[in-house]
Amino acid sequence: MNTAAIDRTGAQPLDSSKTPMIDPFGRAISYLRVSVTDRCDFRCTYCMAEHMTFLPKKDLLTLEELHRLCSAFIAKGVRKLRLTGGEPLVRKNIMFLVRELGKEIHAGRLDELTLTTNGSQLSKFAAELADCGVRRINVSLDTRDHDKFRQITRWGDLSKVLEGIDAAQAAGLKVKINTVALKGFNAAEIPELMRWAHGRGMDLTLIETMPMGEVDEDRTDHYLPLSEMRERLETQFTLKDIAYKTGGPARYVEVVETGGRLGLITPMTHNFCESCNRVRLTCTGTLYMCLGQNDAADLRAALRTTDDDAYLSRVIDEAISRKPKGHDFIIDREHNRPAVARHMSVTGG
Repeated sequence: MNTAAIDRTGAQPLDSSKTPMIDPFGRAISYLRVSVTDRCDFRCTYCMAEHMTFLPKKDLLTLEELHRLCSAFIAKGVRKLRLTGGEPLVRKNIMFLVRELGKEIHAGRLDELTLTTNGSQLSKFAAELADCGVRRINVSLDTRDHDKFRQITRWGDLSKVLEGIDAAQAAGLKVKINTVALKGFNAAEIPELMRWAHGRGMDLTLIETMPMGEVDEDRTDHYLPLSEMRERLETQFTLKDIAYKTGGPARYVEVVETGGRLGLITPMTHNFCESCNRVRLTCTGTLYMCLGQNDAADLRAALRTTDDDAYLSRVIDEAISRKPKGHDFIIDREHNRPAVARHMSVTGG
């Protein structure tokens, strides 16, 4: 029986595919982050264990299934969609999904399609991304020192990332640099990293490390509150709070001396939950309503139960009705276990 055909009362259900998603706290959900793979060609020390056990490929949604789920969310009011991973550009045939979603941009059903990448594959894909309608990307980069880059990524080649950034800018993509601020590793580099980024017309966003998944080090050793980092920067720069937003969690300041923007993502010292408009979809079809909570919905089962998108839409509605007010991230010596067991690469960075 088609499970979308009747409801518990036997009445014909309403088509909820056009119903906007409003969570229990009145927040409209308009931003979907999709992890297309948990795999990555780097092993960043704060993100992954060196010897990761990745999902069996049979557990992953096909690209066609990911497209159907993304389309369902777009029909329900999502206007911004970000592809993440792992490293999204290592997923085989990923440009099929990018091109299909790009059609939603051209049709006016989606305002923005973007992605977060480590930059290793950008030389290969930058021009095609731009052709598909991607206009800006985030590149994760924690240091411009070649030896330290290899140390923190374990496997990464900084030269390839810098070539990728060059290719992205040459293709007309607007690049923002994402940097995880780490005490004892890159804190002293951040002023020069900011000058470099701003000198190339790129925003820089600093991110506090988050307690997600078991890694091979104690995160408390490197946790750097951005309130402290801002104080350090203000000894050299004039930082002016501005209202600029990109739809994500960053709060921005203008750096008077460079003329560029600096973003601050502070899940630990000043959480951004009150304005959260985001949900996260994994490559297995699991929907997490909050990055820092374990409650989730299995959309893969709904997807494969029926071809009726009205049923899928109702399953999404039920999930959104359980979106929590916020997360419970803590990093200190008494809370040195992960707040959630899954790695960031599973949920999507």
